[in-house]
Amino acid sequence: MDIGLSVVLPVCVLFFFVAFLYSSVGHGGASGYLAVLSLFAFAPKEMATTALLLNVFVAGIAFFAYARSGHFSPRLTFPFLVGSIPFAFLGGLVQISPSTYTILLAAALFFAAFRLLMHVNPSPGSGEIETSPPWLLALPCGAAIGFLSGVVGVGGGIFLSPLILLAGWADVKRTSAAAAFFIVMNSIAGILGRGIHGNFSLGTFFPFMITALLGGLLGSTWGAKKFSNLTLRRLLAVVLIVAAGKLIIAALKL
Repeated sequence: MDIGLSVVLPVCVLFFFVAFLYSSVGHGGASGYLAVLSLFAFAPKEMATTALLLNVFVAGIAFFAYARSGHFSPRLTFPFLVGSIPFAFLGGLVQISPSTYTILLAAALFFAAFRLLMHVNPSPGSGEIETSPPWLLALPCGAAIGFLSGVVGVGGGIFLSPLILLAGWADVKRTSAAAAFFIVMNSIAGILGRGIHGNFSLGTFFPFMITALLGGLLGSTWGAKKFSNLTLRRLLAVVLIVAAGKLIIAALKL
């Protein structure tokens, strides 16, 4: 897709904002990038590829910040990864119709908006306590999240984080670190699947990457020390809802 400066500049500004906010809570921001790209009518393949690649960079930065602060726990993260990585790869292999992709993406954006508006706190008593999730539960949950992530072009953190917090398996900081690593690995698997099946499409990427990286650096550094700002979360939720509504209208016309 050939785009002009009038599109590149606002997309870059919005990507910086998305990366800053999402990286502050250990996420890569794919749902936010997809929302922005859908508002500017990018092609589905290009949207998914761009979101997954930016996920790797931004969530990677977030993971480094949280891990350096001592919040990463392999025993919390790996049970979900074992199921998610192969299914994220399989999801990347799946080629679906534009209308199906649009509906799935709209559902993911609505869920992401709900996740931002309805901030999930750890279960009472979790505090600094960390418990290992049961493998019999983590494997199928990871597989389901991974497959959806590969198909739509997200990392799955918006689904994993509330699951961990609601179950009381970890506090917010450890959950953010686990989500960041989970997102990086799922995104890589999804990219590989897309590349093998010919679903990989990359248009204007470099300026988007630069602004997303800057936002990710600032957000992850800030987020590893304190929680995200509620006002910013609500603003982003509005963007996601508008984008999801636009996608549903587009799907009805397909």
